[in-house]
Amino acid sequence: MATREVVRAGRFTNIYDPSAGEARPWYINDHTIVRDRDGGWHLFGITHPEPADPFHEIEFAHATAPDLLGPWTKQETALTVDPGYHGETHLWAPYVIRSGATYFMFYAAGGQDRTRAAINLATSTDLVRWERAPGGPLFRDGYDARDPMVLRIGEKWAMYYCATSAPEGGHHVVAYRLSTDLWRWGERHIAYADPTIGTEAGNTESPFVVRHDDRWYLFIGPRPGYVGTDIFRSDNPFRFRIGDKIGHVAAHAAEVVRHADRWWVTSAGWGQGGVHLAPLTFPPPPAGIAVPR
Repeated sequence: MATREVVRAGRFTNIYDPSAGEARPWYINDHTIVRDRDGGWHLFGITHPEPADPFHEIEFAHATAPDLLGPWTKQETALTVDPGYHGETHLWAPYVIRSGATYFMFYAAGGQDRTRAAINLATSTDLVRWERAPGGPLFRDGYDARDPMVLRIGEKWAMYYCATSAPEGGHHVVAYRLSTDLWRWGERHIAYADPTIGTEAGNTESPFVVRHDDRWYLFIGPRPGYVGTDIFRSDNPFRFRIGDKIGHVAAHAAEVVRHADRWWVTSAGWGQGGVHLAPLTFPPPPAGIAVPR
């Protein structure tokens, strides 16, 4: 493909290090960035002292900033694991959106049966005090279903998350479910199936879908190494294929953010020294295609 037809990232800059003020290094892994009603920025993410210890990641970091580029300030822990809440065993990969006056935090909470891992929900009106949904997990899926990401598509909400083709294992996939109210979610469908097969962590983690110039882009990784994310393009937000690859960025747990009329992509993870940010460039639309404004 021509160079200009590739999604690519610029230089990454460290914007937040959770080790500040701590006696030992800490990491941020899968994370989310959201803007509040007053224009301030909030970051939530997996956090734990180094080195990597995924099954003891039991709290979500919270940091705030007046601008996406910072300066970012550490806040009190946003949420701590609650084994009494339907068997939570860890807190992974929060994703926060606002609908009306309510902020919705979707996250992976595990459980003793990794073929029926819980996707949970907590809500807030101020991004500080969070309450878990009274009904328990939104749904369960495997293997180690995790990394939820939610966006509005037409008249419904779509939640993307990584799993395997069967709960006991199989092809690594990006699954999705639809909802009209963010509380009740439909049956599982597959947006992307990778040729690789396994259980546990795979190469469809951290799915992130964005629309740009009337086309849809799916970000997933780690591919091929820990700090690597592949990008796929499609005309259909619910159907991506291995041949749709349109770019690669050197990022782990990548999140895509729109700010100041520009696109940005983040990177974080074990041993990465916090959260990093880089400008993101999409290829131009094909000649003769009108771009919606």
